[in-house]
Amino acid sequence: MRITIAQLNPVVGDIEGNLAKTIDTISRSSKEATDLVVFPELFLVGYPPRDILDKPRFIDKTQQAIRELIHVSARYPETGILVGAPLPTGEQPGRGLYNSAVLIHQGRILAARAKTLLPIYDVFDEERYFDPAQEVYAVPFKDHKLGICVCEDAWNVPELWPQRRMYTSDPVEALARDGATVFINISASPFTVGKEGIRYRLIRNHARKHGIPFVYVNQVGGNDELIFDGRSMFLDGEGQPVAICPSFQEHVQTLDVRRTGSPDRYVPQDRIESVYEALVLGVGDYVRKCGFKKLVIGLSGGIDSAVTCCLAAEAVGSENVLGISMPSPYSSAGSVEDSRRLAGNLGVKFKVIPITSVYNSYLETLGEHFAGKQPDITEENLQARARGNILMAFSNKFGYLVLSTGNKSELAVGYCTLYGDMSGGLSVLGDVPKTMVYQLAEYINRESEIIPREIIEKPPSAELRPGQLDQDSLPPYEVLDQILNYYIEENLSAQELIELGYSPDTVKWVIRAVNSNEYKRRQAAPVLKVTTKAFGVGRRMPIAAKYEL
Repeated sequence: MRITIAQLNPVVGDIEGNLAKTIDTISRSSKEATDLVVFPELFLVGYPPRDILDKPRFIDKTQQAIRELIHVSARYPETGILVGAPLPTGEQPGRGLYNSAVLIHQGRILAARAKTLLPIYDVFDEERYFDPAQEVYAVPFKDHKLGICVCEDAWNVPELWPQRRMYTSDPVEALARDGATVFINISASPFTVGKEGIRYRLIRNHARKHGIPFVYVNQVGGNDELIFDGRSMFLDGEGQPVAICPSFQEHVQTLDVRRTGSPDRYVPQDRIESVYEALVLGVGDYVRKCGFKKLVIGLSGGIDSAVTCCLAAEAVGSENVLGISMPSPYSSAGSVEDSRRLAGNLGVKFKVIPITSVYNSYLETLGEHFAGKQPDITEENLQARARGNILMAFSNKFGYLVLSTGNKSELAVGYCTLYGDMSGGLSVLGDVPKTMVYQLAEYINRESEIIPREIIEKPPSAELRPGQLDQDSLPPYEVLDQILNYYIEENLSAQELIELGYSPDTVKWVIRAVNSNEYKRRQAAPVLKVTTKAFGVGRRMPIAAKYEL
């Protein structure tokens, strides 16, 4: 049997566009004498569709698209189609929808296999929309029995859940018992750094355990905060890779399930390279899928805005990026010149708009109301908010999307200005710790100096008061990022962190800062997710709360 992996990039909600892409892929693949073309999870509607699934008309349009595919399949009698789509469950109690893999051949639906395991952790909320499969069985197709499952169905492996196992059933095991001769998993598995290695070991172990070839087809592309890296694969019955699809790009490949693999076909992607490519894809797809064409960024002369600008230029083309330097009375001359050099190296448009007069106007307007009060963080933040207003003015006037440039370390402890440097339509580095920002900068400069060394080597500063440095207010970033990782991503308590050797005062300060700044993060731009626990949809903490853990 020849199977085509269709690792493609859908647009959420665009049933007509996704259907057209499906039909075009079927047409081209049929010329390679393929027996089955396999598309990702919920491909006809894009993943994640979220509450669009609650709209009856949307489900009706999905069923129309499936009927069109049934009609199309009659034109390609030798080619089967396996595509992800939501299907009504009928009259039984529940949510009323299955997350299904629909097998179509010769003008009819041969089978519709519903997802059994519905994740409700991190960014997933599938029990909100779907009912679990009522049964698990292998599907006869041509000379094989297809062990079809959907994404999470392959993830009930004890070693992945060391604290408590999430599910009681193992769909892959059940498919093997029912006589499957080839496993097929259609997936929409979001990227996090290091996850592609976990997926590879997961699929390899399934194939080895059961002695059955495994075809894994994952979505690619950026949808809101989530980035899908693809990295689809086909492993033989010994768990050896026959084909590993590239990361972060569409890819269509036809393979014979009788082929044997070789261990040297799998090479893990470099960690920082994968984050860079994920962010580029995330920015580019967010811009295109939201209908924007151009980006504007405030260039401070610091490393965060420099890395953001580089990612933006790679994502949409340097001709579509505007960098604006907005010096205040406390900005160094080097900040403007370093930003100018960066813009020149990238070929992006560059403007200098001083904010001193705007800032002074604020001070004059507020002076009588602040009489008797000493200058403090209020006056510092006026500068950041003036810059945010200027960037949003360019967005309104010229249709630019504003990219906010703050990193995860700052966002975690509230070292950022609400309605100031937090302004923007997308937070590019909001899930990238400061120490990783430096690694990205070095990766960007791997062949030539794009980010000036002065930007990389200067001590980080908001430049909102004379002589200001980040480290005046924050622990060293190397320490801060370690504590944040343990507290946010690994859920360690204050006591556990202190037992690891961190200063009790530092630990308590960091935890208090993280907990007390939830109100800021709730108002932040969508954050592109690259770690296991990003701020936003995957971390749902209360705002009006009091706790220290």
